[in-house]
Parts: sequence; structure tokens; C-alpha cells
Amino acid sequence: MSTAQMSTAQALVSPVRTPEEPAAMVEHVLTVDCVESAGIVHAVSGFLLGHGCDIIDIKQYGDKAQGRFFMRVHFSAAQEPVSTDELRRNFAPVAEKWQMNWQLEPHGRKRRVLVMVSKMGHCLNDLLFRARTGDIPVEIVAVVSNHRDQEGLVHWHDIPFFHLPVTKDTKTDAETRLLELVDAFDVELVVLARYMQVLSDGLSARLAGRTINIHHSFLPSFKGAKPYHQAYERGVKTVGATAHYVNAELDEGPIISQQVIDVDHTYTADDLVAVGRDAECAALRNAVRWHCEGRILLLGNRTVILR
Repeated sequence: MSTAQMSTAQALVSPVRTPEEPAAMVEHVLTVDCVESAGIVHAVSGFLLGHGCDIIDIKQYGDKAQGRFFMRVHFSAAQEPVSTDELRRNFAPVAEKWQMNWQLEPHGRKRRVLVMVSKMGHCLNDLLFRARTGDIPVEIVAVVSNHRDQEGLVHWHDIPFFHLPVTKDTKTDAETRLLELVDAFDVELVVLARYMQVLSDGLSARLAGRTINIHHSFLPSFKGAKPYHQAYERGVKTVGATAHYVNAELDEGPIISQQVIDVDHTYTADDLVAVGRDAECAALRNAVRWHCEGRILLLGNRTVILR
């Protein structure tokens, strides 16, 4: 190969960045929750402008009854001049002035998730697939189950599986071990993907705001065991599923996402169970996605979803 040919080949595989090319952009998401007051949007947008940031998307909501203001800002900044830590440090005085609850994270950062499951694996399988393909911004770091039915599936995804049987006598020890795993894996979110055990009040309080459950009915209707069979007895015309945050009250936590599917009188109770699986997967998937994208803010026992 001649010298000219070698130069041409190198240019093809190692293109030189020209001065005209823009600098790499780093995107972030800022979420804000504070007392409603005039000037908040101006303060936030002014801060971003002063740091050379460009707003890509902004969602906001002011609850007049509660006097609370919520905002989510997706913005970009030149990578070299402004780091995430620098943005956080510089925004802190603004947040303090307006008494904000806030978070500032790189856009698309994968949250560390621990999934809990019992025997039924459809919701777990959906989350594993979407995490693997990058459809949802999560890294599933461990799966915990009180049964071994889904162990093979979890191992196929090369994810640690922990079998923690739960009985009346072992419940306290199992929950203690679960908290050890949450700490050891630096877990940011716990997802109950058809985990058919009620968490203790103490555990629910410890994981408040970072535990999502999927309930196989359209809450607040048909709580407790076998909700599809309850729905069948009532002759429902829609089957639903509800994803919600866990609190000390069974199936009473703040609702995040709900899905419904039309049915009719020809459906048996078993048919409703089968149809409901799709609704469960969709509701849970949305809840996990919105939580990890920083779109959910709590307002008492309700949620504000900025999307």
C-alpha cells in the first residue's frame, strides 16, 4: 500500500474532529417540589441560562388546593464547562432560598433495582427483557423470591438470585436479609413484581417512596386475594391492574399507573386472570419507567406524574 493509500485508509477509520463540530452535550433532569410562589420558574430558568444550559423539555404543575408547585426540567449543557456535581453545588443556594425538595441527575442514568417475585413470572420477565434491551433506564442488580420457580430465568439473564422462604416464623429474618441485600447492592428501587407476601409495617416504612407494587386489580376495587375472581362475581366489563407505592396500609399506597382491558360476559374467571397479565405488565412497566425518569412526585397519598 502506498503512503497516499495509507493516509486515505487512516482517515476513513480515524476521522479527525474539526473545530466546527459542536462540543459533546451532557443532558440532565432537575425535579423540584416546593411551596407555590411567584418567581420559581424564573429562578430555575435563570439559573440554567446562567450556566449555559438549554432547556429541552419542561413540565410543571401547581396544586392550588395544597399550595404546592412541581416541576421537571430536562436540559443540556456543554460537557466540559459544567459537571453534574458543579450543577448541584451551584443550584443548592437557589433550592435553599425557595425551600425546594429537589434532585438533579444525569438524563438516562440507570437506577439500581431489586425485583421481588413469587411464582408468577410474567411481570418479572417483562422487566428483565426491557432492562436488557435498554427500553427502561434500570439495572436489575438482584432478584429475591420466596420460591424457586423463576430462578432459571434470572440466572439466564446473569443476575444474582436469592431464595428467601417466608413463613410466620421466618418472616422477620427474611426481611432482615432483604434489607442487607438492599444495602449491599446499593439498591435505589425495590419492585414487587407479583410478590405475594405482605411487607411488615417496619419494612414498608424503611423503604417508603422507593418500593413499587403491582396489584392485579383496578384499585380501590377488589382488594386482597383473588381480585379477578371477585371481579368475575360482579360481572365487570373491564379488567384492570394498578401499580402503586407501598405503605403500611395494604393496597392503599399512592397510585402511579393503571391499565384496563375490556372484557364481556363470555369471560370466565380464568380468562380474566389471563387477560389481566397484560394489564399488570403494562402498569408496572410504566410505574418503574416514570419513577426512574424522575417523573413522579408525591402529594400526600397522591402522585403527580410530570410526563
